Parts: sequence; structure tokens; C-alpha cells
Amino acid sequence: MITVNNLSKTFCYYEKETGIKGSIRNLFKRKEIFKEAVKNVSFTIEKGEIVGFLGPNGAGKTTTLKMLSGILHPTSGEAKVSGFIPWERKDAYKRMFAFVAGQKSQLWPDLPALESFRLNRYIYEVPQNEYEKRINELVELFNVKDFLKVQARRLSLGERMKMELIASLIHSPRILFLDEPTIGLDVVSQENIRKLIKKYAKEYNTTIILTSHYMRDIEELCNRIIIINKGEKIYDGSLQSVRGLNGEHRIIKLIFSKTIEKEDLNKFGEILNYEGMKCEIKISGEARTVASEILESLPVLDISIEEAPIEETIAYLYGKGHLKVEGKL
Repeated sequence: MITVNNLSKTFCYYEKETGIKGSIRNLFKRKEIFKEAVKNVSFTIEKGEIVGFLGPNGAGKTTTLKMLSGILHPTSGEAKVSGFIPWERKDAYKRMFAFVAGQKSQLWPDLPALESFRLNRYIYEVPQNEYEKRINELVELFNVKDFLKVQARRLSLGERMKMELIASLIHSPRILFLDEPTIGLDVVSQENIRKLIKKYAKEYNTTIILTSHYMRDIEELCNRIIIINKGEKIYDGSLQSVRGLNGEHRIIKLIFSKTIEKEDLNKFGEILNYEGMKCEIKISGEARTVASEILESLPVLDISIEEAPIEETIAYLYGKGHLKVEGKL
């Protein structure tokens, strides 16, 4: 569905000196500053895949999505989405995808969201009966019936994001570019959006690229992730495989029957949290062996062993942005 080959985007800025004299000098000579936002990124995405697109702020995620949606022209490289070159902006392609950005609104701020929905129906030429059916389903799922006639600018961020998603799904897009779709939402609303995305993707075999800083979104929706840092792709593979890239770590959580000195715990691993009778220890190697040693030497009331948070490994990869790691799907 999506093929990207050596896609790059470089932005040109001008350094502006301060003051009146600086402004006059800028009229005749300006210093150019170039920033490579995306550097030779390549990947393919099959029809129906939900792929997490991860990276720190400024890594090039949104820039890549904007090129795939035709908003930006690349500096170099190629991309095809369902056979279309995105930046040619053909009508048939624009009817095929939807772009939802948590930081940008497509709703008319002074109009109720329902009016924006109706406008989208006319733009995408959605039949009236299909439109009404879809709106009813989405409104019920997100529980926003009471807000349909409220001006968009008077909605809370969470309410507005729900309306943004509804507006984007009216024309049944085959491809979804979701840029931080759950930003600012409460836990219940985030879960509802994840359920909607899962249901929509399953029913319509939709291809989705999702960026998010909430790892719960990625873990629940994506089997595959692409990580970019400083404009370069540094990982492309399964979500499960990424855990092993920072070594095998486990978190052991302990509750003791009496207060244990912190010094007595150091030998087992890195202490993440210590409260006297409770602690969390990050360990390397065989968790069962370390747990047995703890049970034999300390008065343990309760013990649990968990996987290290995937955020830790991803943060590690961010710090190793110059390394390129290809995961195996």
C-alpha cells in the first residue's frame, strides 16, 4: 500500500539579526540555515497494517506524514501510496486518505462540529443514508451527542479530538495518518479511540500510520514500529523484538515483612524505587535465579517479576540515533 524510497526533506531558514541595523543588513545579505528534517528514509507498509511511527520531538515524524499526504514536497526521494504519488495531489488520492493531527484542527471554530461534518459529506460526496449511519455509529461510540451543536472553539481538547476523528472517518478512508490522535484525552476517551481504530481497521482493512508518545496506544494497536531519530530511520521491526535491543532486563517488585537496608539490595541489581519495606529492582540475566537468591536471603512477603517498560528501550534507541537497526518481522 505504501512504498517509500530514500525520502528526504530539507528546510531552508534565514538567520535574522536583531535591531534596525540588522534588519537593513538582512535586506542585502542573509545567512541561510539548512535543516535536514528527513534523511533518506525507506520503508514499505502492506495493506491493512497498523504501524507505529515513533521518535522524539523534532525527529521528522510529522514531516514524513505530511509528505505522504501530499502537504509537503520532498527534497529528494520517491513515495507511492496505493499507486499514487502523494504530492501530485490528485483528487482520487485525496479521497482515499485522512490525516488527523492532534495539534491542528480541521473543524470550523465558530461552527458546531455537526456543520463541519455536513461540509465534509459534501466535499467527499458521501450519500446521505451512508453519512447518517456512520455519524450515528461514531457519535454513539464517542458519547458526544450533547456536544454536536456546540461551537468547536468552546469544546475541551478531549471533546474536540473526538470530533476531529469523526470528521476524518466520514468518507471511509482506506489510509489513515494519525499524528498524536489521543493527545490531551482522558484514559477512558483514549481507550474509546483505540477501540474505534481497531474496529475501523478490521472492518475496512485500513492501512494506518500512527504517531504517539503514549506507549499504550502503540502496544495495543501496532505489531510493527518504525523509529526515526534526527531524520533517520534507526529501527523497523516488530514491537516485541525491540525489547531485546537494550539487553534483557526485568523488574522485580518486592514487599518485605520488615524494613530492609538499601545496601542489602544493591547486589541484586539497580534499585529503581526504595521505601524500606517495598522496593523495585531492575535486573539483568536470568530472573528466576535472582528471585531465588532474594527469597533465600530476605524476608519476602510478596514478589512479582515484570518486563522492563518498552519506553526504556525506545529511549535507548533515541540516544543511539546514529545506529541503524533493522528488526525482523
